[in-house]
Amino acid sequence: MNELTQILMLLGIGVAVIVVFQQFRIPTSLGYLLVGAILSPYTIGPTLNVPELKVIAEFGVVFLLFTIGLNYSLPQLHALRHQVLGLGTAQVVFSTIIVGGLLWAFGLPPAVAFVIGAVFAQSSSTIIGSQLAEQGEENTAHGRLGLAMSVFQDVTAVPFLVIIPVLGIAVGADILAGALGWAFAKAVLAFAIVFVAGRWLLRPLFHLVATRQSPEIFTLTVLLVALVAAWSSNSLGLSLAFGAFLAGMMLGETEFRHQVESSIRPFRDVLLGLFFVGIGMLFNPSAIPHIWHWAVLGALLILISKILIVAVLVKKSGMELSDAWRTGLLLSVGGEFGFALLAIALDSSVIDADLGQIILTSVLFSLIGGSLLIRYNQPIAAFLSGRHRVLTHTLPQSLIDSSEQVLIGGYGRVGHTVAVLMQERGIDFKVFDTDPDRVSKGLSEGHPVAYGDISDPELLTTIHAERASLVVITVDDSEQALKAVSFLRKISPNLPIIVRAKDVESSMRLLEEGATHAYPEAIEASLSLGATALQMLDVVNEDVEQLIQSVRDRNYKPILEQQSSRPV
Repeated sequence: MNELTQILMLLGIGVAVIVVFQQFRIPTSLGYLLVGAILSPYTIGPTLNVPELKVIAEFGVVFLLFTIGLNYSLPQLHALRHQVLGLGTAQVVFSTIIVGGLLWAFGLPPAVAFVIGAVFAQSSSTIIGSQLAEQGEENTAHGRLGLAMSVFQDVTAVPFLVIIPVLGIAVGADILAGALGWAFAKAVLAFAIVFVAGRWLLRPLFHLVATRQSPEIFTLTVLLVALVAAWSSNSLGLSLAFGAFLAGMMLGETEFRHQVESSIRPFRDVLLGLFFVGIGMLFNPSAIPHIWHWAVLGALLILISKILIVAVLVKKSGMELSDAWRTGLLLSVGGEFGFALLAIALDSSVIDADLGQIILTSVLFSLIGGSLLIRYNQPIAAFLSGRHRVLTHTLPQSLIDSSEQVLIGGYGRVGHTVAVLMQERGIDFKVFDTDPDRVSKGLSEGHPVAYGDISDPELLTTIHAERASLVVITVDDSEQALKAVSFLRKISPNLPIIVRAKDVESSMRLLEEGATHAYPEAIEASLSLGATALQMLDVVNEDVEQLIQSVRDRNYKPILEQQSSRPV
């Protein structure tokens, strides 16, 4: 088959599999692995043989680390240092050391044992997050902690991106120590370069690009920055993903973070899907009869070691025994980032293909077994705690993620007024505007204003707009407002949406699209003036409010009828 035919085959099978997996709420990463297995040379049927796709797919990991960096800027890492350097880091370190040490004791070379320990230490935040949401456990003590630790693993595992490639070229303890020392020195140099460039160049660059009001130029700039950072670290002998992570950290401190993430998201998702397809193509079903016992042992090692290690760490931190067991059960599942580390180890020749097959199959088995442990974490924790049942400890509302805030679209005259009122009442809110000058002005006034288009579906998805308590759209572009209302109503049928409208016609269109309230600006100003006049004439406030509301309830018809009857 020619390359175009193979690409069409890949897309066709990919769409079919992912649709089915999404229908049954199965993590799509597993779907991409299945697509790879279907198209691998080890299975009956068509085989994908497009070498260029493998090169492109590697950038999926690059963009994944770039996105992780966006969500863990230096100030955020400093604020979360106790969790990151505490439970999150301890779990990765102890899992790597204990599993690696055990495998070393059984005769594996130290470098190989270390890599396997690092791969086995990872947990899938995708599987954990989706199953917790499905089971209604996302705001429980064990759910919040387990998901936080799985996300922090991606940050604490970044040093592996530096260490693993070195293990493939170094032999002997003295050479290995020197190579690792030199690698970390280059990592510090890369961090310094990206830090200086990020602080002095990135914000002015994106401010300049944002003034062009062109989504295409903005997206191209995001791709350029991510890939230049990746190239820079790769030029120093480090992984591509490490440089992208550093660039993401620097951009995470800017007001452009959300729009940057929404711009990179489609590229990340597609290329990461290709990466998992490539991993799936390494899976050899015909090898299972020969390695299944090792794969099962590996999966059990992943599950049992992390359950015990996490349970001990969480219990030591002061949580209930039952919550400690439940957190351990959540984190027992294998992780997608482990596949990325495995791919780096294979490319660096740290491990051979046969051992890679066992590791890959072990992680796949752990994904299946771990999903079952998450599903039944409550009764299993009750059994392990020696109780008939355990209580689910829901976090106080004050400790639950503050994503249930007010979203304001536009920071012009109206948006600024709404922001001032929200701030005066102590209500948590976030503002998005596409004018970088207005964004800078808002930040200088102490308002949480970020660069972003409130009508961009990718942005609204990235910031989880469906979780907001209220959305207020104040942009003066009617089509932009309509687009925003349409998408918001699609993802959240019950989300309250208040919109500014230019006139009654725009107001009616917005209401038909799903807005809860749409206020025509000119008429509302007239109503406000009229209400003040009535109050000054000693009309009771309650009567004034009823009168004004009755006009609104009738879609402003009394005013419009009077206007239409006036002589021209």
